[in-house]
Amino acid sequence: MRKEVERILRRGILMLLAFGITACSTTGSYRKPEVAMPRAYRSGERSGGSASDSVIALLPYRSFFADKTLCLLIDSAMVNNIDLQVALKNIDYARQTLSSARLGILPTLNLGVQNTRTHPSDNGVKTNLDDYSAYGTSSWEVDIWGKIRSRKSSALASYLKTGEAAKAVRTRLVADVASGYYNLLMLDRQLESSRKNLAIADTTLKMIGLQYDAGQVTALAVQQQEALRQSIAGSLPQIEQKISAQENALSILCGRMPGAIQRDQALFTLKVADELPSGIPSSLLQNRPDVRAAELAVRAAHADMGEAEASLYPSLTLTATGGLEAFKRSQWFTVPGSIFGVVQGAVLQPIFQRGQLKARYQQTRIKREQAELEFKLSLLKAVGEVSDALVQLDKVKLQESMATERVATLHKAVSNAGMLFRSGMASYLEVMVAQTSALQAELDLASVRRQHLTAMSELYRALGGGWR
Repeated sequence: MRKEVERILRRGILMLLAFGITACSTTGSYRKPEVAMPRAYRSGERSGGSASDSVIALLPYRSFFADKTLCLLIDSAMVNNIDLQVALKNIDYARQTLSSARLGILPTLNLGVQNTRTHPSDNGVKTNLDDYSAYGTSSWEVDIWGKIRSRKSSALASYLKTGEAAKAVRTRLVADVASGYYNLLMLDRQLESSRKNLAIADTTLKMIGLQYDAGQVTALAVQQQEALRQSIAGSLPQIEQKISAQENALSILCGRMPGAIQRDQALFTLKVADELPSGIPSSLLQNRPDVRAAELAVRAAHADMGEAEASLYPSLTLTATGGLEAFKRSQWFTVPGSIFGVVQGAVLQPIFQRGQLKARYQQTRIKREQAELEFKLSLLKAVGEVSDALVQLDKVKLQESMATERVATLHKAVSNAGMLFRSGMASYLEVMVAQTSALQAELDLASVRRQHLTAMSELYRALGGGWR
């Protein structure tokens, strides 16, 4: 009996080896979709488009941002941000799915102990039968068409995709924290400018009041200047409210309760670097996590298509069962007399389900084509975002230069208007216009400087920087 079992087992092993060697995949090997990339970004020639450039996306955010306070905020967000923690949990979930898929190629093995007692009817054989057995059953689906391997490849691509998605969250998080921080510095500057102009408006109002007492101006002049002063004073609570809201938003990004945000530098003390090497568009394939995630989605869809196609073909399952069996407990472990073994192979070809399986295959084929289109779209958007950031950086630099000159000119105008008014050579209306224009110019300059700094961080994000 034992020799017969051994012979059957050897035959089963030879069958497994034969089918394992001839196993093949019905779907061709995966190839990355080809997309014609431009040689340089639009309006990005000034940044240098050679492949030897040191692309800023390769810099860690601690090296890219010079403000230590901003870096501390980003550090806090990287640890405590809720969206990022959710993305990391997605990675853990995908890792478990991958582990399960990797084990799918292994045979199943079940162990069991069984006792069966048969009580015949009164009209049958008057003998009670006992059957004692201890057995092990192993089953293995031979991966002839690569179905299990395709499932494993899909799980691996999905797992890697979740990792790239988490990196994309990091890049966006870095840009959002930097943008919020720069906006906070802009509001601080606008609040400071408004307070200075409020002090100037107070001084001018006193001066006009003295002239009114002397009969040199009418009450209308006093009322107009008082209205201007009230307008400036009324803007202060609005700016303070915006500061509080921005501090709360930054706190939430950092994963903590809303509260004050410490900042040690002023808006115009931050260094602005304009010559930032952007590299070449093809580098986005390696640097942008969202582009890499889109490409991995194509890879996963290709593997799903392979699994669906393999389901159309026959499947071979080999099953082996062996153990000890006896009708008496005293003979249960009598070897070799109690040894039994069964080896069988089953080939299953779907017939009535073939229509459903074929429809599923066509669905996976469509999904694969959709994923490829989404990958191409992600590349187009990525190149567009970099080009937009480069153009914005160029133009906002010119805007800041002109805004700075305008502020200097209007400061001189305010000073001259005050002197002319005191000497009776200018009207109160000219003084008000000069003060209003100077205040608005200072607010605009602060806004342009914030746009300049934000454009830098947006270019950094668009190139794929921030996740390293």
